[in-house]
Amino acid sequence: MGEEERSGDGRKTGEEVDAGAIFVLKSKGTWWHCGFHLTTSIVAPPLLSLPYAFKFLGWAAGISCLVGGAAVTFYSYTLLSLTLQHHASLGHRYLRFRDMAHHILGPKWGRYYVGPIQMAVCYGVVIANALLGGQCLKAMYLVIEPKGEMKLFEFVILFGGLLLVLAQIPSFHSLRHINFFSLVLCLLYSALAASAFIIIGNKSNGPKKDYAIVGDKETRVFGIFNAMAIIATTYGNGIIPEIQATLAAPVKGKMFKGLCMCYTVVIVTFFTVAISGYWAFGNKANGLIFTNFLNPETNHYLVPTWFIFLINLFTVLQLSAVAVVYLQPINDILENALSDPTKKEFSIRNVIPRLAARSLFVVVATVFAAMLPFFGDINSLLGAFGFMPLDFVLPVVFFNFTFKPSKKSFIFWLNTVIAVVFSCLGVIAMVAAVRQIVLDAKTYKIFADV
Repeated sequence: MGEEERSGDGRKTGEEVDAGAIFVLKSKGTWWHCGFHLTTSIVAPPLLSLPYAFKFLGWAAGISCLVGGAAVTFYSYTLLSLTLQHHASLGHRYLRFRDMAHHILGPKWGRYYVGPIQMAVCYGVVIANALLGGQCLKAMYLVIEPKGEMKLFEFVILFGGLLLVLAQIPSFHSLRHINFFSLVLCLLYSALAASAFIIIGNKSNGPKKDYAIVGDKETRVFGIFNAMAIIATTYGNGIIPEIQATLAAPVKGKMFKGLCMCYTVVIVTFFTVAISGYWAFGNKANGLIFTNFLNPETNHYLVPTWFIFLINLFTVLQLSAVAVVYLQPINDILENALSDPTKKEFSIRNVIPRLAARSLFVVVATVFAAMLPFFGDINSLLGAFGFMPLDFVLPVVFFNFTFKPSKKSFIFWLNTVIAVVFSCLGVIAMVAAVRQIVLDAKTYKIFADV
């Protein structure tokens, strides 16, 4: 359902209000709050997989894809923001991705395509973050107790406990202080990681640098598309309309400032970690680059143990913030389904269903993360069919449908080329992700301690 321009307290003017708009998507934020939300949703620990993506691409293609990903996503997010801003100026402020699809492409697009894909991506991010959070907690534990016997699923449950508390934060706007802290954390662990890569790369006993792309022809071809999917997922957001919904009216120009803040952090972190990590480890870079800090030959760390503990601590804390941000579209749906907008936000009538529903979703996500420590492969599939259309294809399609640029204009054909190219890449990346799941299936084990 589309909404008209809303007043500063987040209530819509001119039509009936809904609980999700009132309680979750409150329009009270400034452009820098928007920048904090954007940075948390994009500059997240998956950036630590960028050196791993480079091992399938090499230097030239890796840097080209990184630059291309930054340029295309900044462009598409700007177009999406301008489209939202245009509709708001006409008296229809759309607060959700599915609302945009409903009114621009048709009701079925919002209900059966964009809505389900966005929810799958958001919940997939929550599950993946719970798993990665458990892995980082285990790494911290092994620094203190090298012979400790606690299993991965126990740490996933501990991280889930933290999420259970944070999930009760009432609205997206309420996360602004946490997301500022998240921005600082991503700068800290990226700086620490890059410093470690440079130190390790300059050590005489460090890993031997080899930048050759390994594997037979089929492996290398599928590796290229897997790497592209990783980079696309790293730049992925999928919740731009929900973030813009947190801005106080008038919204004109605010989102662009937030995007500029976000992409300043993106350039500093993504390029620093990707280039220094690949330089240090070459084709031996692992999916989570922190695991390269352990020398497999000597079973000793290449950096001090306190450093391992600290960098994993920063990562765990930011993962919790990222997970809560991606819970917001789910919370919005839950509020619409369970809360009464005519009652106060913290009335017993609304608090009890909210507490029960949010807790249930976090518990289920934690159980999935604990059961399926190979969820990274599944998440690659979610990224291919989720982030690719939401962040690369739909924004340019929405712009062309809304502004109807001339078919002879440069912007029309640029948007058309982006939509076609990334639709094809998304399909190929899905095939590559399915292939990887099939190859890894023989190693899958529920509640595995990896």
